[in-house]
Amino acid sequence: MAKSIEEKVEEHYKDRLKELGITYYGKTQASQLNESIANALKEAPSKSGGSGNNYPDIMLMLKSRKLNRYIPVMIEAKGGKNKLEKLDKEGNIEQVKLWDSDSKEGAKNPHKKGDPNFNSIEKYAVNGAYHYAKIILEDEHCNYDEVIFIGVNGTKLTKNNEVADPEHKVYYLSRSNKMQPKYVKDLNKSWDLMKADNLESLFDVVDKLTLSEEELETLTSKTEDQLEKAVKKIHQEIYDNASLRNVLTTNEKLYLFSGLIMAGLKTDGIVQLKLEKLDGNIDDDDNDGTTILKKISSFLKKRNSNNYKVKMVMDLLSPIFTKKVLWENNNGESLIKHIFTDIHSEVIPLLESDLQLDFTGKILNSLNDWVSIENDKQNDVVLTPRYVTKLMVKLTRTDMNSYVWDTAMGSGGFLVSAMDEMFKDAKEKIQDKKKLEEKIEHIKKEQLLGVELLGNIYILAVLNMILMGDGASKMKNGDSHKIYDDLEFPANVFLLNPPYSADGKGFNFVAEAFSKMQKGYGAILIQENAGSGTGLPYTKKILDYNTLVASIHMPNDLFNGKSSVQTAIYVFKVNEPHNVKKAVTFIDFSKDGYSRQNRKKSSQEVNLRDTDNAKARYQEVIDHVLGNIPDTKYYTEANGKLIKDRITLEGNDWTFSQHVVIDPMPTEEDFKKTVADYLSWKVSQLMQDGVDNG
Repeated sequence: MAKSIEEKVEEHYKDRLKELGITYYGKTQASQLNESIANALKEAPSKSGGSGNNYPDIMLMLKSRKLNRYIPVMIEAKGGKNKLEKLDKEGNIEQVKLWDSDSKEGAKNPHKKGDPNFNSIEKYAVNGAYHYAKIILEDEHCNYDEVIFIGVNGTKLTKNNEVADPEHKVYYLSRSNKMQPKYVKDLNKSWDLMKADNLESLFDVVDKLTLSEEELETLTSKTEDQLEKAVKKIHQEIYDNASLRNVLTTNEKLYLFSGLIMAGLKTDGIVQLKLEKLDGNIDDDDNDGTTILKKISSFLKKRNSNNYKVKMVMDLLSPIFTKKVLWENNNGESLIKHIFTDIHSEVIPLLESDLQLDFTGKILNSLNDWVSIENDKQNDVVLTPRYVTKLMVKLTRTDMNSYVWDTAMGSGGFLVSAMDEMFKDAKEKIQDKKKLEEKIEHIKKEQLLGVELLGNIYILAVLNMILMGDGASKMKNGDSHKIYDDLEFPANVFLLNPPYSADGKGFNFVAEAFSKMQKGYGAILIQENAGSGTGLPYTKKILDYNTLVASIHMPNDLFNGKSSVQTAIYVFKVNEPHNVKKAVTFIDFSKDGYSRQNRKKSSQEVNLRDTDNAKARYQEVIDHVLGNIPDTKYYTEANGKLIKDRITLEGNDWTFSQHVVIDPMPTEEDFKKTVADYLSWKVSQLMQDGVDNG
């Protein structure tokens, strides 16, 4: 029987490997390659989503005992026109997507709208190889941090029954690149680099395939968007469930989400919770709720949380997971298992992407779309967008040696952004691996401090920082006004979005924190009119010992309908009395380059879009405040978007609008516009008269 073109393609590339002296394994020889890889391929869902085995056409193991480095290689063969690779609209290697309609009656593979569609993985070489590579990296028993995957294809044979047009494409997948495939151009030219003598050169090549800042930012935004959609979907299911609708308060939903996430995350020394472990027992002492609570306790201890923190979290969560309605057997499974199933498949993978994100803040914001949270009517519980927290971190000159605090931390978004910036700075400045690891550990445990009054929000901050690798050491639950007497923390960066219902619109927090700092900078996102008088007497007092560096008028739709408060960022240099002769930088940042859509009222999937070079605009603001010469000129004194002016020491003239000088003398452009407006009005009146008279 004649071999198919696909079989001939597979044979062609096996011959090439033989010529290079590279050992390979066929589709039924995974156990000879590596037992853990064989088990992972066997246990994972197949290319069609079923429970069958996974059979890569060709497998290799690139071994360098000298460097103690091993990279598995997965190769998938296809034979047909345009069967090498399938990309989605965004240029990503397509994996599982959803059917957008029901199948026709009598279809061979019937499906419903919204069912998973595995066609790309099954029918395209690169896509199938990518599927295998992900299995290896995602399996908890496979101790590999990197995989190379290759799609090979051909469409026709020569007279000698050989592949006439072989084609292949090579990618590198690694944990360090956040599981994002990177095209390996050098291997696409030739497979010589996979020869044993050339492996060091190959390793040099793949080690240079790192994510750019732009790629990382795109990935971050995409992951945040996926997380928010997943949380809203799960919350909708909770809301629609008659058994739960009036059982769980908003706070309890926060605890439920947080607890199930902690129970489901991978943790060294603990077997990850499998769905089958939630078996629906209906005993008061042995049920799905107690199973979750045991996992949470183990998770916290393995993540090095102290006894106080473990007890505090467990005291908050225990009343939720012991509710009988959650763990009793209902149509074969408990509600806990039903909700955890979605969290396990749709939320946990996003949280394990190793990105520095305010994940739990997204959970808070998603639930906040539905119902009020305590103090929300006072605009006290609103997530500061990540791109704003990043801006403020840069405005305060945060680096690896900074000691950063936030005394009204909410879900910890400012501290997450600060930690990310500190890590990046350390990685740029410290070459020695051991010293870098020690510095990063010190940053997590000693250089970040947060205080949150509300227990339901505090638990989110703890979870946030634990997800970052246990930066929760100095997270405190309590009244920040009472912490200072016993506090020993050499803070030199202060970041804050205070509760605007507090004294001085929240400037009481600022005055207290600055009084405990010896040096450094502070950036405060606050109701703008706090700087024009409503922040008194604190704003006046602050100037006695600190310098106002900049006042930035922020977009009025910054919070996407979750708060209608007009805000500003005020930047200070700490412990340097304000000099009335010193110029303050005022920036009208109302047009920041982003377009925002309130998702709660819109069917649009994307609520934040860079429509006018937002990244460059944010960098320009940073440069102006830091005293650099910007590369762009969106905000200049010539166009009125930038003002350099003095302030008094009264603490009531900090807003941008208070320093705008209006020239009473009309310009020629003013005259032309007025005449044009009048003529336009006159023409419309004449036309209207004609209609009426007609």
